[in-house]
Amino acid sequence: MTAVVPRLDDGIRIRQAERADLLAICRIEYASFSQPWSFEIFEQFLTCPGFLVAENGGILGYIVADTTLTPTGTVGHIKDIAVHESYRGNGIGTTLLARGLRLLEGRVETVKLEVRESNETALSLYHELGFRYARRRPGYYGDGEDALVMIRRL
Repeated sequence: MTAVVPRLDDGIRIRQAERADLLAICRIEYASFSQPWSFEIFEQFLTCPGFLVAENGGILGYIVADTTLTPTGTVGHIKDIAVHESYRGNGIGTTLLARGLRLLEGRVETVKLEVRESNETALSLYHELGFRYARRRPGYYGDGEDALVMIRRL
């Protein structure tokens, strides 16, 4: 029997992350990344307006969109985004990212993110939403893989 995978029009709601969501968020994080954030890191972002979850009876994905001070000013920063593997390909990541970008509008002119150069799925999503390659950060990840820094003007 094939599982029914909810789509965004099936009652999926995007809302602010809450403390009660953190365990589910960490499960998705640990299943998605070889160098996952800890519970404590997510806990620090609970007051961040750009820490959002997609839910439909359970947490399907999340995003952490915040601002970062750089030598040239404040920029938006997509710090983390992931969707539970069972729900990928249904527009949840696209919706989370678009909502995170909307929250940053009016606060910053530019948004950046880092992505593994081998993560073709994420790169496709970021290109689709207007992000463009800015530079490479050699050895950014603990396993030595480079990160691509991508930016988008708002």
